Amino acid sequence: MTFTGFTSETFEFYEGLLADNSKSYWTAHKDTYEQHVRGPMTDLCAELEEEFGTAKLFRPYRDVRFSKDKTPYKAHQGAHISGGFYVQVDADGLMVAGGMYAPTPEQLRRYRAAVDSSASGKELQAIVDDLRSSGMEIAGDRLKTRPRGTPADHPRLDLLRHRSLYAHQGWPADPWMQTPEVLSRVRESWRRLRPLVDWGNEHIGPAESTR
Repeated sequence: MTFTGFTSETFEFYEGLLADNSKSYWTAHKDTYEQHVRGPMTDLCAELEEEFGTAKLFRPYRDVRFSKDKTPYKAHQGAHISGGFYVQVDADGLMVAGGMYAPTPEQLRRYRAAVDSSASGKELQAIVDDLRSSGMEIAGDRLKTRPRGTPADHPRLDLLRHRSLYAHQGWPADPWMQTPEVLSRVRESWRRLRPLVDWGNEHIGPAESTR
């Protein structure tokens, strides 16, 4: 189906879930979730597939086995494309992102080696600077100090501190989100994020890579 936008029920569903994250609420509103959340998100990703690749929608259920928070359902619907693109809808609106989210120890080693290298490190710094100047926020888990063995005067120390690195941008749940404009904004944002995603694919690689 062609993506036509999210609906007011999309955001109302998550507002209700924030107030009552319970199996009874979910059961009573499951049809709303399927029709106004998962359905539109599936259609959105299908429209973007030809340019960016096949997206996978995350399951709505939280893994509570090792969490103090036992609420059973996620308060957002996310979708990701292998390599680094991400989109999410929740009660507040829409968010897009791209980058490195949860690297394995080997991926993190490759990331730091690439950042330490003059050519690839400067390339990443330029990408990050461009994304920041375009209005995107640079985020990720970071060390409070610096990686072991890294000099304090390293020219890219801030990047080396990152244990995950991504850029993101979001919009509130304004009326335009009920139109196909959502597709245009996500596509435009992912295009701006592509240099960061491509850098990661080239220098970090997938988790199963042995290089």
